Amino acid sequence: MRVQNFSDQELIRTFLSGDSLSIERLILRHKDKVFGYIMSKVKDVDLANDIFQDVFIKVINKLQEGRYNEEGKFISWVMRISHNRIIDHFRKESRVRMVRPNDGFDIFDVLGEEFESVESDMVHCQVYSDVKKLVSFLSKEQKEVLEMRYYSGMTFKEISEECGISINTALGRMRYALMNLRRLKEKHHINLEVY
Repeated sequence: MRVQNFSDQELIRTFLSGDSLSIERLILRHKDKVFGYIMSKVKDVDLANDIFQDVFIKVINKLQEGRYNEEGKFISWVMRISHNRIIDHFRKESRVRMVRPNDGFDIFDVLGEEFESVESDMVHCQVYSDVKKLVSFLSKEQKEVLEMRYYSGMTFKEISEECGISINTALGRMRYALMNLRRLKEKHHINLEVY
């Protein structure tokens, strides 16, 4: 069997057995999807490259420590690590504020930004909470497809394979989930706009 035909799990096993080329093949296999996801969130090529490297260093370390559980799909696990690393970046960035002293410096300008940031965070938290509440009303199948698509970043092909359904069924469930969310939003008079 050719190495290109190895599954992710087989490449992980050969990597852990000492074949360092297996991890390279695994990274190359998923590079476009992971990098594309990171880039879509940070919108900066250099930063996306840095986070991408951090993600796969973390993946390699966790694999070597035996902290990878083969229950889920490898790419879903990597996407979750990517998502967490992006969140870490934005949290760190929001804590570090550059204040340059000059003649026009006013401490109240910085404080005003801080209050706007807190208000914005509160609005985002409320919208997230409202969306979570609306999602809880969906059927199990619709909720599953919605979470795989939006929280795990899976394609409809991956969702269909994971759930053992056709791509059209996955697309249909997503369509009905979104229609139901719109209906529930109106029914419960929930405003999901973020200013």
